[in-house]
Amino acid sequence: MTRWIALLRGVNVNGITIRSADLRTLFEERGHTDVRTVLASGNVVFSSEMHEAELKVDAEQALRDRFGYDAWIVLVPHDALAALVSAFPFESSADRHDYVLFGSDDAALDDLLADLVLDDTVERVARGDGVVYWSCPKGSSTDTVFAKRAGAARFKRTTTTRNTNTLRKLL
Repeated sequence: MTRWIALLRGVNVNGITIRSADLRTLFEERGHTDVRTVLASGNVVFSSEMHEAELKVDAEQALRDRFGYDAWIVLVPHDALAALVSAFPFESSADRHDYVLFGSDDAALDDLLADLVLDDTVERVARGDGVVYWSCPKGSSTDTVFAKRAGAARFKRTTTTRNTNTLRKLL
């Protein structure tokens, strides 16, 4: 049995509201165990005997069927998360937000960074293993160059972003 983290994209924003209790129940009904949700932003920690590809398809379809929205998730093995958070390459400070953008397709992550020109005094971006690390000034997480590119529709199905503080709560 593998311990997983499902990171749902676009939950509790833009009119898509899913209560944590309902999300937990859905994962339990799909046969997963030790299910817990973290915060109200689509984070589910659980154990499953399913393989990753089967699990992703099953969870996305179950979310679509139950909640009626175009569901997309990124799966992360729980035991890999601590290493990803520890590898954050930028120094943290009180005036910045640190994020990890997770991807289910390495080619999409490469495309996200291709020809990206940033002002590194404003935001910093670095490629990691299946992720992109990003640090930006507080209050700017929707209007920086990287934020606008990451929010493009072409990345909707393959990426989702979490603050490092949220990720620590998933450990």
